[in-house]
Amino acid sequence: MDPNFLITAFVALFVVIDPIGLAPLFVALTAGMSKQKRQRIAIRATLVAVGILLVFSIFGDAILTFIGISMPAFRIAGGILLFLTALDMLFERRQKRREDQADEDDADDDPSVFPLAIPLIAGPGAIATMILLVGQTDTTAGFFAILAVLGAVLVIVFAMFMAASFIERLLGKTGITVVTRLLGMLLAALSVQFVLDGLQGFGLGG
Repeated sequence: MDPNFLITAFVALFVVIDPIGLAPLFVALTAGMSKQKRQRIAIRATLVAVGILLVFSIFGDAILTFIGISMPAFRIAGGILLFLTALDMLFERRQKRREDQADEDDADDDPSVFPLAIPLIAGPGAIATMILLVGQTDTTAGFFAILAVLGAVLVIVFAMFMAASFIERLLGKTGITVVTRLLGMLLAALSVQFVLDGLQGFGLGG
């Protein structure tokens, strides 16, 4: 498996899922809860997200084939979706929307499935990215390598949840904004690459 592809896969998933951006939201959603309850919520949210992304990793291509959508077309559509996500990050619309979704949740309810697992961790961008990445490998080893990359990103998500309060104090609002902007720039470049790969699949690229 090409190490460069694995690095690209890691960056793409890390940027789309955005563990750093999720940390302060986790703090807000679990405000006033004990450390043990926070840990249970973090574990449940991460496992649910793993299940959702795993299902789309395995059956995503079959679903596209059944509907009649080619992988190059999905790469282009996915690239456009990721580019829109990047714009949201660059102009701070993404974090505001996440906070609105968090505010809609009742503080007395368990936020692990909604909104943490869906749509904050396993959102449309993450699902599209997993289908795109799996579609770029045709070997079993490559598939499991991508799953390992996903696992690494979700371990970081869980670690960020556990250290959310400390990270929020360390970075501050300005630090989180700067990191989000940088990740948005990386995601914009990666999304353009997905579109170019899709156009090449149609024979329109060099």
